[in-house]
Amino acid sequence: MEINGVQIDDTFAEAFPIKIARVLITAISEHWALEAAREATGFGTSVIGCPAESGIECIASASETPDGRPGVYIQICNMGYKSLEGSLIWRIGQCVLTAPTTAVFNGLPEAEKQFDTGKKQSFFGDGYQKQMDYLGRKFWKIPIMSGEFMIEETIGAVDGIAGGNFYILADNQAAALTAAEVAVDEIRKQKGTITPFPGGVVASGSKVGSKYKFLKASTNAAFCPSLREEGTCTLPEEIKSGYEIVINGISREAIEQSMRAGIKAACTVPGVVKITAANFGGKLGPHQFKLHEILK
Repeated sequence: MEINGVQIDDTFAEAFPIKIARVLITAISEHWALEAAREATGFGTSVIGCPAESGIECIASASETPDGRPGVYIQICNMGYKSLEGSLIWRIGQCVLTAPTTAVFNGLPEAEKQFDTGKKQSFFGDGYQKQMDYLGRKFWKIPIMSGEFMIEETIGAVDGIAGGNFYILADNQAAALTAAEVAVDEIRKQKGTITPFPGGVVASGSKVGSKYKFLKASTNAAFCPSLREEGTCTLPEEIKSGYEIVINGISREAIEQSMRAGIKAACTVPGVVKITAANFGGKLGPHQFKLHEILK
């Protein structure tokens, strides 16, 4: 299969189960909603070494939010619900409550799993917090120096998927990076997914395991052009650089849509030679995203 002359490998991305909470942060302006969202999703690239995987899903206009203010949807992901609950409390409490003019809404009110995050967060009010009904849902108002912080009583979570991915391989680094950037731009227009790495782009694709027993993951040597002379790199000679896009999502369908949009966007950039994906023979997880099937 080819798209705009770019070869699409007949392979699949291997992904694994994860628990995902979805939060809507609103503020007086998009600037402050984004500031809070960026802080709340920081240090959240991979559960290999971060306390959670997290990222910005999409911007929500004032016409799309419950309180008629600009907003940002974020996702926070952990391997278990217990650790996810802790991540929600700490990240919202330390990064959103502290940001000017913000409010927090449940991004998955229909989910079966609901954490009483807002109720627990309300104790910061030191007894002055008040419960309220807003739009038929329960919220807490917490008095703060600048006014009041409003947070919905519950935050929903679902069994999601982490690690949907594709590799962009190009004949020069500038083309590979440009293609990665335009791919992430398209993915961020979709609903239900995040790209948790810096700017949505992974420079250091990894493999499961290492020659060192204390490491869970290590550099994916087969895709490192600098190792070609050592015989470790398996890339064709014309490929000089590559980047990985990793996608987490609340459903399989959401990840497939984002992969499709991102891959098609990447294939519009001159210099891109091939699109492939990372899999580890079932060592990582049970979910397979077959590139050719997704792009049909």
